[in-house]
Amino acid sequence: MKAMTLSSGPPLDLKALARDFSGLDPKDIGAWPLAPRVAVLAVLFVLILAAGWWFDWRDQFDAYEQKQQEEVKLKDEWLAKKKQAVNLDEYRKQLAEIDRSFGALLRQLPNKSEMESLLVDINQAGLGRGLQFELFRPGNEVVKDFYAELPITVRVTGSYHDLGAFVGDVAKMPRIVTLNDIAVTAGKDGPLVMDGIATTYRYLDEEEVAKQKREKAAKAKAGGK
Repeated sequence: MKAMTLSSGPPLDLKALARDFSGLDPKDIGAWPLAPRVAVLAVLFVLILAAGWWFDWRDQFDAYEQKQQEEVKLKDEWLAKKKQAVNLDEYRKQLAEIDRSFGALLRQLPNKSEMESLLVDINQAGLGRGLQFELFRPGNEVVKDFYAELPITVRVTGSYHDLGAFVGDVAKMPRIVTLNDIAVTAGKDGPLVMDGIATTYRYLDEEEVAKQKREKAAKAKAGGK
């Protein structure tokens, strides 16, 4: 059985190629041999591709990548909004609950006209437990966004049990009152002495809130200058 052999074409004649590329007349390209014409067409094709990429296609690819990124961003936003739309009823319930909770807390803050009666209630809470007030001095109000704090420096004397009951009574008041910086020391004649700061809160009326906004706007304007 004869072995199969692969037939090969004629060997590449480098000398003939060299002769084809020598003595070419640039004014008569049509008379050039086939090899130089193919080579020139290949070079022109590569140059056209490079010019197209540099002057046009590159910007199009950049714009395409930017659009792809925008598409991903828009999809994420759409999914987020879809989740919000699906849970819209639940969000409304939560918002209503927050409004109710905030309203309940706000109702625990007295207005300006009720502050005097609140101070009397704090004083009566101590007297009702048999305590003796040696100092009950309201300080200056500290105004916040929608409420104001009124610190009251107090010093009361009494037994340990009565002092503890007084603190409990203050904590149970329908209005918000906090006791801070409490220090209890032994008195000279036996009863304990409790020093502290009772802080009460009140909400600002509409006029005061408007004044706060005007002052903030004026400060922001002055800071911007």
